[in-house]
Amino acid sequence: MAILGIDIGGSGIKGAPVDVSTGTLVEERFRVETPQPSDVTSVVAAVAEVAAHFDATERIGVTFPGVVLHGVTRTAANVDKSWLGAPARDLFSQAVGVPVTVLNDADAAGVAEMTFGAGRGRKGVTIMLTLGTGIGSAVFIDDRLVPNTEFGHLKIKGEDAEERASAHAREVDKLGWSKWARHVEEYLREMENLFNPDLFIIGGGISKKSEKFLPLIDIRTPAVPAVLLNEAGIVGAALAAAGSEPAGEA
Repeated sequence: MAILGIDIGGSGIKGAPVDVSTGTLVEERFRVETPQPSDVTSVVAAVAEVAAHFDATERIGVTFPGVVLHGVTRTAANVDKSWLGAPARDLFSQAVGVPVTVLNDADAAGVAEMTFGAGRGRKGVTIMLTLGTGIGSAVFIDDRLVPNTEFGHLKIKGEDAEERASAHAREVDKLGWSKWARHVEEYLREMENLFNPDLFIIGGGISKKSEKFLPLIDIRTPAVPAVLLNEAGIVGAALAAAGSEPAGEA
């Protein structure tokens, strides 16, 4: 069964139908630029544009870069503040004409990786971190998600971790791979001291260049790149819409 997954990112909004039995995209993904400013009206219209690119579907999963509780967006660190308290599930459903499930973007990526990727079959504590415009986090105990963690805002030297260790920070600060890897290592060390995980999964678009920075990081916890790379959010969104949504979306 194919279900449409749509992933809202800081720079782009992309989607594709997903075979939820295998976690594979059944059509080439379609992407539009994330509107600037990324206010509610503009982003809802962009999501509707992505949905309209594909044949009609009975339901759609949509990720959001922030906390989502019962279909309402509660934080908006990397999008317009008009999203604070927005009834996202209802707004997207009205725009596309079918039921929509909305969940945190890192949670979606984590669910996809735990189902089909680097976390498949893993036990213990697994932490998925998406290094992109910000840093998203998803925490799993065995295969059960603790939804809506926001560990990209953990303070490192007085700053949000994502201000130092996100992919965006690397570009803005013009950091070489070695120096940026030290920032990521610093962040991962703090995470492992707090949570003692069994595995880190590193996702986001930069995961496709993992060979440039992961070998430079020296921590006690194994850290592996995401298998689904930048498609994890799309796959996780579709899985959520298929009925595997985390507790925060119930």
